[in-house]
Amino acid sequence: MGTTTPAPPGDKPFVDWPRVSSLVVGQAAVQAGSFALLIAMSWTAVQLGGRGAVTAVTLAATLPRALLLLFGGALTDVLGPRAVLLRATSVRVAVLAAGALVTVTTESLWPLIAIALVDGALLGLTGPASGVLLPRLASQEQLGRANSLFSMVLRLAPIAGSPLGAWLVIASGLPGAIAAAAIGCVVWLGCAAHVTHGMTRPARVPQGPSLLARSGDGFRLLAAHRRLRWMFVACFCMDLAFLWPAEVALPLRAADRGWGIGAVALVLAAFSAGALASAALGAALAHRIPAHAKLVVTGTGLAAGMAAMALVPTAPVLAATAGAVGLLSGLNGPALVTAYQQAVPEGRMGAAMSTFTLSGIGAAPLSLAVFTPVSLHLGVTGTWLLCAGLALLSPVAAALALRGDKSSDSNNGSGDGTEPDAPRADDRARTAPEPTATSV
Repeated sequence: MGTTTPAPPGDKPFVDWPRVSSLVVGQAAVQAGSFALLIAMSWTAVQLGGRGAVTAVTLAATLPRALLLLFGGALTDVLGPRAVLLRATSVRVAVLAAGALVTVTTESLWPLIAIALVDGALLGLTGPASGVLLPRLASQEQLGRANSLFSMVLRLAPIAGSPLGAWLVIASGLPGAIAAAAIGCVVWLGCAAHVTHGMTRPARVPQGPSLLARSGDGFRLLAAHRRLRWMFVACFCMDLAFLWPAEVALPLRAADRGWGIGAVALVLAAFSAGALASAALGAALAHRIPAHAKLVVTGTGLAAGMAAMALVPTAPVLAATAGAVGLLSGLNGPALVTAYQQAVPEGRMGAAMSTFTLSGIGAAPLSLAVFTPVSLHLGVTGTWLLCAGLALLSPVAAALALRGDKSSDSNNGSGDGTEPDAPRADDRARTAPEPTATSV
């Protein structure tokens, strides 16, 4: 195993706040730049070729990213996050800089597709490497606080990046938006160098499966580890349940009731404000809130809140309900991610986070594909309530994961304060996939 930031003496709870702050700043810059680039490329594609062009650019950006996430997770476990992040982000800076120059001299669709293909592939490679950093910068007892702070960045990035992209298109065209994304990558590159300093490459193993074969480690981990599997189900069900109501049901409800597009913006703003407020609270106090409250109680409240949103009669009441749901989401979301990370066996965080990230990316199209045809039979309200029922599976799965911890504790006779989330060494040796030999 490679070295990481050492824990304080006695393995006391700790958070490396300087590095966590660098991670947050770097991710804020690169995420805002990426959202700005997405808006600018979509708008430019519309001007160049209409709906078909937007579809081509979107597929070019998303398919390589999804396909390379699993490979990126295996690569992270083999090379370590520092090598993957610094190399791939450096290449991304060069690609975006070249793209900005090319788009200055030509107005055609092919540069957009080429940039989207390469950029999506590089994001797929670096996604799992970014996901393994926080567990190395905070002890398990403090990981929830770090994840709460990080979730604030993820929620703010589209809020800041989308209008930035629109402004850049007006002010400087697509080349300006690509250049802004490149600058965001440069900021992230410097922050990543600081964050990963001292994280060396894991020791090579002379024999083992190929890197390509190891790309399936994330799925094998889910099959082998009960708590990890239940936490994955909890996260996936919540993502799947939330997307259709936000993307489809809310605009349809506003149109049917004559509320106008302003009501949609009000509801989403209320949800975001509630989520940001509770995420900030979690950054300060998450370690003091029991896991059952963060995972089960808030998850049940989210499902109930979604059901209430489907039934409320007016836009102001819907916005108020969305704000309450956002408050619960700001605690529940980071807690789900934290519990998932805590369940990952040692040395397999990259593979586990690649599967986790893939599920998040896949939840959006799957939610639309499943619930849109269902809504033709059940209507908007009925399908919204169905989504709320699906969301209720998340706290159920989390409760099963927590119950597994308790039974593991009693069976092992653990009463010394050690973390129940970590699998025993002999269990890891028996169930973890074999190490990989690679010359990359």
